[in-house]
Amino acid sequence: MKKRNLLIFPLLLCVVILFNSFKHKDLNKNTNTNSHPNNEIENRVDSVLSLMHLNEKIGQLVQYSGKWNATGPSSTNGDQYKLEKLKKGEVGSMLNISSVASIRETQKIVMEHSRLKIPLVFAYDVIHGYKTIFPIPLGESASWDLDIIKKSAMIAAKETAASGIQWTFAPMIDVSRDARWGRIMEGAGEDTYLNSVIGVARIKGFQGDDLALPHTIAACAKHFAGYGLGESGKDYNTVNIGEHELHNVVLPPFKAATDAGVATVMNAFNEIDGIPATANKMLQRDILKGDWNWNGLVVSDWGSIGEMKAHGFAKDKKHAAELALNAGSDMDMESYAYEAHLADLLQEHKITIEQLDDAVKRVLRLKFQLGLFDDPYKYCDVDREKNEVYTKENLEVSRDVAKKSIVLLKNETKLLPLSKTIKSIAVIGPLADSKDTPLGNWRAKGTYNSAVSLLEGVKNSLDKNTKVYYEKGVDLTIPTVKPGDNQFLHPLEFNTTDVSGISVAVEVAKKSEVVLLAIGENAYQTGEGRSQTNIGFLGKQQELLEAVYNVNKNVVIVLMNGRPMDLSWSADNIPSILECWFLGSESGNAISDVLFGDYNPSGKLPVSFPRHVGQEPLYYNQKNTGRPYNRSHVTYSGYRDSPKSALYPFGFGLSYTTFEYNNLKLDQTTITKTGELNASVDVTNSGQIDGEEVIQLYIRDLVGSITRPVKELKGFKKIMIKAGETQTITFKINAETLQFYTANKIWEVEPGAFNIWIGGSSIADLKTKFEVTE
Repeated sequence: MKKRNLLIFPLLLCVVILFNSFKHKDLNKNTNTNSHPNNEIENRVDSVLSLMHLNEKIGQLVQYSGKWNATGPSSTNGDQYKLEKLKKGEVGSMLNISSVASIRETQKIVMEHSRLKIPLVFAYDVIHGYKTIFPIPLGESASWDLDIIKKSAMIAAKETAASGIQWTFAPMIDVSRDARWGRIMEGAGEDTYLNSVIGVARIKGFQGDDLALPHTIAACAKHFAGYGLGESGKDYNTVNIGEHELHNVVLPPFKAATDAGVATVMNAFNEIDGIPATANKMLQRDILKGDWNWNGLVVSDWGSIGEMKAHGFAKDKKHAAELALNAGSDMDMESYAYEAHLADLLQEHKITIEQLDDAVKRVLRLKFQLGLFDDPYKYCDVDREKNEVYTKENLEVSRDVAKKSIVLLKNETKLLPLSKTIKSIAVIGPLADSKDTPLGNWRAKGTYNSAVSLLEGVKNSLDKNTKVYYEKGVDLTIPTVKPGDNQFLHPLEFNTTDVSGISVAVEVAKKSEVVLLAIGENAYQTGEGRSQTNIGFLGKQQELLEAVYNVNKNVVIVLMNGRPMDLSWSADNIPSILECWFLGSESGNAISDVLFGDYNPSGKLPVSFPRHVGQEPLYYNQKNTGRPYNRSHVTYSGYRDSPKSALYPFGFGLSYTTFEYNNLKLDQTTITKTGELNASVDVTNSGQIDGEEVIQLYIRDLVGSITRPVKELKGFKKIMIKAGETQTITFKINAETLQFYTANKIWEVEPGAFNIWIGGSSIADLKTKFEVTE
């Protein structure tokens, strides 16, 4: 009888869980705004929490990485340990398991063996597409097209969800100003406002209007906070910024993300002012969960809790677990600190049960929002995985996004667009026939060598009457990353000796009307852990470039890269330069669309390109200083050997047509702090081709309680203007536009004079002024 009762008790608990899970079938509707929790979901969360043992609560805060296949974990010690924890219901999430079969098998372990049968949530780094690969985020940001950015995230979410995964660690919304930092490729560049609006577009694309729908996934705003401002561009490095820079530059994209209902936030590897972000109570508890009233889940970055020992902030992993939970870090990704030490820390009164329960509730809340309690296998549909991933329709969108992400940096002799009746063309360079580099880093499940190469794209655009020559010229890197390789350990060994192919490439260039020279970076030169001191053309690429240019002046550089590069020599000599980033699956076709005029380029730079690496970190919205830049003076804030300005500034990008800005008007020149005014400008397409233009609004607060930047992006609109047409564009300027985090340590508008510019880049010269009064 005793044995029988022991068996019945857990069954009764499961009945309670199932009853609470199924009694409200529509509870997951409209639960995407974490600032306003759904009361019915909160009741369900509380009902589950009340049934949980301590080890099960702690287990919900544990995230493991798994690499096994559909048959389940292997027999290695590590996998066996994880398997036992799964069976006990002491794991909350798994990452790096990808396929419906593998995820179903792993979920089954929990659902068939654990006491309470709380489903796992599965995560994966889906950064710029799942199987259909889109441009790297920095490149996609160059489109300044929020609709197409949202659409690419929607497709990525659809493919990800169809493959069984419910959670992505994207978008990265770190403001990043240093081209040396390899991870600059993963965000939207140097500007706070641009990061904010692009981050929100991506979040809305991933999460849609309802996380419970089967084609949406949870997004993750990262890295909280300051990760993109590491000293000297080194990854994981120390961040030294003041309180006002934190609030005015770093935090606004995260505030926008939480306001948009982002489901999760990832904290950062770096420290700020001596405190690692993972243990920063001010950031996580006071601001994120307190001031912003956000009730989503905070996940650590990989091993960042345990890494606080290396920082010299925690004496051991137990101390690190104490610091992290107290600071508001909810889920431990691969540190094994929470599972080992939270129970003891609770018993020793170094953490509280209220803190623990709050973290657990955030995990459970996400799972209810995703509908996993209603159906743990809702994402495990083999038909969807077969029919909704890497489709023709998805590839068409990838091509559309890619062509809109290309930036025309130079077209001095109007060499572009090329005629499709051209008789001969040379496609030269180490990246000209690459089908892998265009996929970029962080390519999720993108298939190795699956991208359309530049050479293929050119051939697809031309008929048989054009002679297309191809020569590699030089090799960029010696090793090649293959599927399954550990990209973090992969060496970057550049070919600095073999120049035997240059002479052959020169001969090809001599007999061609135009040369397309595909140079730049290997896909794995940028990304996590990929910081570099040299941002020029590595290997023998510069030698190839100069040799080809010496025999044929009609050279178009097709630049493939994940960071701003030093293009000083090219800018002085080469007539046409196309910034093509790593454009994804349809790269070659998209580039050819621009080269041959099927699409008029409309991209604008989300980052400043330097004249020399010595300018880094470089960004347009600098402070004026007490001795502003003036080369006519001996002492000023600049360089003696170079201009201070960018080679290609933030917001810059050319078109095959020309745009003229005139008639900048304000409907008022004086407003109160709570008032608003409208600024309008006439934009004329003065060329012969229809084109899209990104009209950009910049403002400077001339005098503040803290010093203000020389100008700040405050709005933009991307519009199509037909040849010869003039359109009047209007921007509304109000308190939201003008406020900043002041010396009073609050967000407010300060009275005074403001300059305003509207134009096609951050160096717009059409300017006027207005006044704000009390």
